[in-house]
Amino acid sequence: MISTVDPDARHTRKSPEARRDGYRAHVAAEPQTGIITDEQITRAAGEEHSDAAVAGQMMAREAEPAEVYGDSACGTGDLRAALAEGGHTAVIKPKPLKPAVDGGFTLDDFTASEQAGTVTCPDGVTRRITARRNVTFGAACRTCPLRARCTTNKTGRALILHEHDALLRAARRDWRASPALQENYSKYRPNVERAVAQAATWRGRRLKLRYRGTTRNNAWLKRRTAALNLRNLIGRGLAPRDGPGCRRPPDRWLPRPSSRSPAPGPARRPPAAGHTADPDASQANRSQPRREPDRQITSLRTGLFQHAPSR
Repeated sequence: MISTVDPDARHTRKSPEARRDGYRAHVAAEPQTGIITDEQITRAAGEEHSDAAVAGQMMAREAEPAEVYGDSACGTGDLRAALAEGGHTAVIKPKPLKPAVDGGFTLDDFTASEQAGTVTCPDGVTRRITARRNVTFGAACRTCPLRARCTTNKTGRALILHEHDALLRAARRDWRASPALQENYSKYRPNVERAVAQAATWRGRRLKLRYRGTTRNNAWLKRRTAALNLRNLIGRGLAPRDGPGCRRPPDRWLPRPSSRSPAPGPARRPPAAGHTADPDASQANRSQPRREPDRQITSLRTGLFQHAPSR
């Protein structure tokens, strides 16, 4: 706890230099239109409030299978297993593996067999996986010719395998072997940054929360994302329609005409054959999102909010 007046606020950081006190906002958006489909504010620290944990909760609320895009913070084995169980397709950048020795062997250089319950090192030595998912090579490393590229530990190389190690290995293998996967990631993943910027900033400055506690701040975030979605839809051509159950808004709600008169210009030419002269139809055609109708795409992202100042 960092505040006596806001007990839900927590310390967090985006990097060793960028530290903040406050909350973490999680956003899911459709990357081709920018429509925010889910949002949630949590405490800024804690394993249960991590990007991957909240992303799993969001995708559990999805009614249909979707392609899920996320950065490496969402690339945990637990989230990948949850997405696979829910019928979703994970397009998530894997976390890079760090070798124990610079330029040496990584975890992918060891061959793991879940069926046999064994792991084989690059030198061909095989050891069993313990009940705690540990693998110890021990004395076999003393005379190994590849030891300099494997470990500097006096007791030999030791591994700790994740519960979903097979899923993580498959994700790293598919990422390296599929340029199309990386291309789709670069195409759709960055688009959610705009939705996060709209929700977390105002006129170039990061917003500070006005309320205390996750409940009130989460309600504020939902109202803000609803307003942002409405503005997005209006920009894409959403307009009131007359009909049963519909009512046009009063004139005072409609945008006022500009006081500037348009500059005189040449008369408009009649439309050519095959072109429409209806500006509403033309605007509707331009506002149609370009997407494949047989799949749903969701992109995940997290932003940080500073907590309300003490009064």
